[in-house]
Amino acid sequence: MGVGGPGTSAIAIILAEMGLTVSGSDIRESPTIERLRSFGVKVSVPHDPSMVAGCDVVTYSAAVRRTNVELEAASSAGIAVWTRAEMLAWIARQSRTIAVAGTHGKTTTTTLLTLILREAGKDPGYLIGAEVPQLPQSAHWGRELFVVEADESDSSHRAIAPQAGILTNVDVDHLDEHGSFDGIVESFDRYLGAIPGPKVVCGDDPHAVGLARTHRALTYGLNAADKGQLDVRATEVRFSNGGAEFTVTSPLGSAQVQVPLRGEHNVRNCLAAIAMAGELGVAPDVAARALRDFRGVERRFDLRAVDGGATFVDDYAHLPAEISAVLAGVRAERSQWKRIIAVFQPNRFNRMAVLSDSYRDAFVDADVVVITDIYASGTERIDGVTGKLVVDAVRAAHPELRVEWHAERGALIDFVANEAGAGDLCISMGCGDIETFPDEVVARRRELSRAH
Repeated sequence: MGVGGPGTSAIAIILAEMGLTVSGSDIRESPTIERLRSFGVKVSVPHDPSMVAGCDVVTYSAAVRRTNVELEAASSAGIAVWTRAEMLAWIARQSRTIAVAGTHGKTTTTTLLTLILREAGKDPGYLIGAEVPQLPQSAHWGRELFVVEADESDSSHRAIAPQAGILTNVDVDHLDEHGSFDGIVESFDRYLGAIPGPKVVCGDDPHAVGLARTHRALTYGLNAADKGQLDVRATEVRFSNGGAEFTVTSPLGSAQVQVPLRGEHNVRNCLAAIAMAGELGVAPDVAARALRDFRGVERRFDLRAVDGGATFVDDYAHLPAEISAVLAGVRAERSQWKRIIAVFQPNRFNRMAVLSDSYRDAFVDADVVVITDIYASGTERIDGVTGKLVVDAVRAAHPELRVEWHAERGALIDFVANEAGAGDLCISMGCGDIETFPDEVVARRRELSRAH
């Protein structure tokens, strides 16, 4: 249920490739659903209680309400109902599983590790929470390994019980699931504690590195206070032309790495993948070959259009550290653009009720900041909680920064369509329906151009 979503559609593909009979449902048609049908998945739009008849298991995404007619039909018929995390845990038990967990960077790191293992001649299964141009689909059931993005939003990272695991970082998010930051740290502590095999943890992250010491994990990084304590490290890091170059040093040797990714955060993602690949016997020079030809991940600095000399980019960044990292990576190549226009759509009422103030420093590398209202993502509206809370936080901390507030989509589109000029980079960020924003702005610009 909710089979059109990125995480649930990936599970459906894997189950189909395992040889099981798979059906699904969602509220609207999409290219993802058409692709699922090509795998033999029978999909109903909209939800239909007759779809669960004869099923052994019904599983559902977090976006599906428990009052859904299909869930009620499954319960009435005595059919087993599993959360997405429970289904993912069952799949993981069928293979040697390597999990990638952490607050930020999971999708990119999972993709990089998968590509490295493929370059090494292995046939890894994988589950990635986004489309990857270099892979035939976002999920695959392989022969010997299964690389999985382990999400903490529904505690999938604890349910999976992998044989090896990566922890990219630890930050505040999903307090509805974990209660507090201490609860988040504890969940990652338990995740690492349950792994019997190799563990790879970021040595630059102050919270993750403490867990690395506790669990005797291999560490990676480039900015640790004591670089001698890093097992896998990057030196001579340079950024240019939308990419990074660095030297990686690891227990298996050294290699020169070139990768078309911006920012130190992406260098760390590369190091995490190289470190885990090394634990699986893949040399750094093999990893470097895979990274050189990397073509990106959907919604990660995704160039969508150039119109009238203005460049429009879409990015999934939605937490303060992610936004800050993306904009810092762009700022490092400041000579390419006249101005940086950052457009942000906050996500989830419960998240913004708690974290709005933490966005106060996230946009300092932008020239113009444009905030719109909150995308609910299935959460209930909370009185007084709007995107204006983010606006107020940024303005209070940085009164010199130009911050615009446009709650309605039409006003947001019109403002950016008129504001973005030749030489500007407009990067829109968030994990809601903001992903269609660049197309909407370009369409509006062309309407305005024809009118004149």
